[in-house]
Amino acid sequence: MGKKENILTVAQGLFGRFGLRKTTIDEIAKLARVAKGTIYKYFTNKEDVFYGVVKKESEFLVGKIREEISKVETPQQKMRTFVLTKMRYLKNLANLYNVTRENVSEFWPQAEFARKESFLEEKKIVQEILVDGITKGEFMIKNIEVTSFAIVTALKGLEYPWIIEDSQIAMEESIDLLLDILFKGIEKR
Repeated sequence: MGKKENILTVAQGLFGRFGLRKTTIDEIAKLARVAKGTIYKYFTNKEDVFYGVVKKESEFLVGKIREEISKVETPQQKMRTFVLTKMRYLKNLANLYNVTRENVSEFWPQAEFARKESFLEEKKIVQEILVDGITKGEFMIKNIEVTSFAIVTALKGLEYPWIIEDSQIAMEESIDLLLDILFKGIEKR
């Protein structure tokens, strides 16, 4: 592992445990076993280190989602896999979760950029799943852009209750219920 990656790994643990405000560059340097100047060789300030951690976590999450989606066939299975994988890994990615959940932009404007990047990546994945469903004749969607936006936005609102859920089974049941509503709607047919 290179020095920059080591710094990010150490910082990830510290930020996840103590948050952006309470973590210091001195602590990161000490635990990473590098000089404070070494951190500034790669990052301009603590917020830049935090952004690097959030970006690392986001890339990891997107990679895991894409990896798991590639293992299933139907668009419905892909959507379920997208949601389940996201929630499973988001529990362990404290920094990315805190950026997507909290209003950290009040003390760090770059957090809004990180939040938007994450949102756009997820929206892109959902759009790909929706296009796959339309191509296979499984979905009928009038506006893919609006539909993907609505799905990702709805999931953001459900992250907190699902992540704090102690039971994986209860979380999966809730996700399956939501997906049933998404796929079948609530109108009587």
